Amino acid sequence: MKSVSKAAERIAKLLKLDVETVTLRKRCASIYVYYENGDEEPIPIYCDNCEKSDMQEVYTALRNMMFVLSFHPKHSALKPIREEIIPLS
Repeated sequence: MKSVSKAAERIAKLLKLDVETVTLRKRCASIYVYYENGDEEPIPIYCDNCEKSDMQEVYTALRNMMFVLSFHPKHSALKPIREEIIPLS
């Protein structure tokens, strides 16, 4: 849980987004990370499938999903921060 939490906090800080953590009491429940914009339906962008993951791996997966999401016309608010998500060479 710590690696996913730290990775989500790191990407949120980079993109200047808020983070909300919800803990369920179910043992070995998969950990999900969602992107939510206002009253819109939350979009799942990561699931750990009850596997231990390195924080950097999770961060890279989140960053890649946010980059892809930034191209969706419904999420145009992410377009201006696209270069911060994945800087162009």
